[in-house]
Amino acid sequence: MGSAPFQQLQAFLTVARRRSFSGAARELGVSRAAMSQAVRQLEEQLRVVLLARTTRSVSLTDAGRRLVESAGPALGQVLAAFDEASAEPGEVVGRVRLSVPRGAMPFVIDPVLPTFRARHPRIEVEVAVEDRLVDIVADGFDAGVRLSEIIDLDMVQVRLTDPFRYVVVGAPSYLARHGAPARPEDLLRHECLTFRSPTTGALYAWELERGRRTWRVPVRGGVVTNDGLLCATMAEQGLGLAYAFEPMVTEQLRDGRLLRVLEPYAPTVPGFFLYFPSQAQRSGPLRLFVEAAKELSMRAV
Repeated sequence: MGSAPFQQLQAFLTVARRRSFSGAARELGVSRAAMSQAVRQLEEQLRVVLLARTTRSVSLTDAGRRLVESAGPALGQVLAAFDEASAEPGEVVGRVRLSVPRGAMPFVIDPVLPTFRARHPRIEVEVAVEDRLVDIVADGFDAGVRLSEIIDLDMVQVRLTDPFRYVVVGAPSYLARHGAPARPEDLLRHECLTFRSPTTGALYAWELERGRRTWRVPVRGGVVTNDGLLCATMAEQGLGLAYAFEPMVTEQLRDGRLLRVLEPYAPTVPGFFLYFPSQAQRSGPLRLFVEAAKELSMRAV
């Protein structure tokens, strides 16, 4: 059997990443019918089903997942090689796709992107802002940003911020009405702005620590969201207590719009890290982005 044509493989990998024939067709500038035909021809040549299709969704079969993991990085290198062929001497061209949680944006993307683009105008940067845990290889990303505890151990990790604390905060108006909790278990009697995990769908239990002892408090309240920034905003308006990483609410704490409670129980986490598969270090655009991120990312305060 001959090798699969380049266009068919590119079509399949784009559909796999977008989980949509229509979205992949728009990205590559072809019709949905042409995209579907290209994937079907690839499946016929390989004699396997790569995508499980229903009227409402597209998902990878085991064979499809194996092909993404083996061929995805290789195709990325081929496309990068085409870009490099058109570059001026010493100029790097290509693309970097990043998966970044919303809370990390002010610290690791906002400070880095303007300078990076000025230095490397022919490197396109695509930032997908999402708080769910992402399989960066299967979803076609070059790198991701996360707290280090939730990064697979086989990934290369590059520190972007200092460690920081998670703190429980409330507005003066809320604390005047309801008082301040003195111990972690007191949170069960308070109105807490709760966070639903985009990955698991579960409500997040607030994690606190003091010395060697730790607590996971299953807080509840009348407002539930999947956006930590919204929790902080609602807390500022007096709707309840919020659990936030401290650098995100620095201004509100400094101005007195929010106050810390249970501060002796505030846990420290390692900070934000850029992570990527070890083989991705061969990518020139990613290597330059890593250098810029290490130099320019905002240290947490």
